[in-house]
Amino acid sequence: MILKKHLPNLFTFLNLSAGLVGILFALENQLAAAAMMVLLGIFFDFFDGFFARILKVMSEFGKQLDSLADLVTSGVVPGLIIFQLLKQSSVSWGGNDVLSMIQAGNYLPFIGLIIPLASAYRLANFNIDERQTSSFVGLPTPANALLIISLPLIIAYSHHAEMITLIQKPYFLIGITLVGATLLNAEIPLFALKFKTYGFKENVIKYLFLLLIIVLVSWLQFIAIPMIIVLYVLLSIIENLFFKIKD
Repeated sequence: MILKKHLPNLFTFLNLSAGLVGILFALENQLAAAAMMVLLGIFFDFFDGFFARILKVMSEFGKQLDSLADLVTSGVVPGLIIFQLLKQSSVSWGGNDVLSMIQAGNYLPFIGLIIPLASAYRLANFNIDERQTSSFVGLPTPANALLIISLPLIIAYSHHAEMITLIQKPYFLIGITLVGATLLNAEIPLFALKFKTYGFKENVIKYLFLLLIIVLVSWLQFIAIPMIIVLYVLLSIIENLFFKIKD
C-alpha cells in the first residue's frame, strides 16, 4: 500500500534528480548533455502522472512536488542553456565568466533567466487554475523546455549549417526566450494528449498531431522539435475554433 501511494512521487524525484544533474551539465557548458537530462526528466514526469492516475493516488502533495520538479527540470535547466548560448554569442563583449560580464556591462546572457521566472509563474498558476484538468491554458513547461533544449541538440548533432548559424545569433535566442515565456502564460487553450475515448472522430486533432510527430522526427530528427511545438500551438487553436476543447 505504501509503495502504491509513493510510486508516482518516486518518478517525480527521478525527474527532479535529472534536472539537478542537468544544471551541473549546463554550468559546465555541456549543453547537449544538459538537454538529454531534460529529456530524461520529462520522460519521468510523464510516468509520475500516469501512475498517479491509474493507481488513483493523486494528491495535493504530489501535485506541488511535481511542479517543483518541473520548475527545475523544465524551467531552470532550459534557462541556463539559453544563458550559456547567449554568453557564447556575446563572449567578445566582456569575458567568459559572470563577474567579467557584469563588470563589462554585458547583461545579454541574463535574458535566459526569464525562462525559469516565466515557468515558475506558469506552474504556480497551473496549480490553482481549475480549468486545466484535461487541457492546458498556455504552453506546458515541458513543451517549452523541449523547444529550448532542441537548440543545443541541433548544434551538436545536426549537419544543417544554416540552422546552426541561426541558432547562434543573439537575436534568435532572445526571440525564442521571449516567445516561449509569453506562450507559457498566454490565455491560449491547448489540448493535452489524454484520451477519454480512442475514437477517431473525437480525437482527430490528437491523432493528426501524433502522426506528424512521427513523420517529422523520422525526417528531420532534432530539427523537428521546434516545428512540433509550433504545430502543437496551431493545431490547438484549430481544435479550439472548430472542435471546442472541453474539460
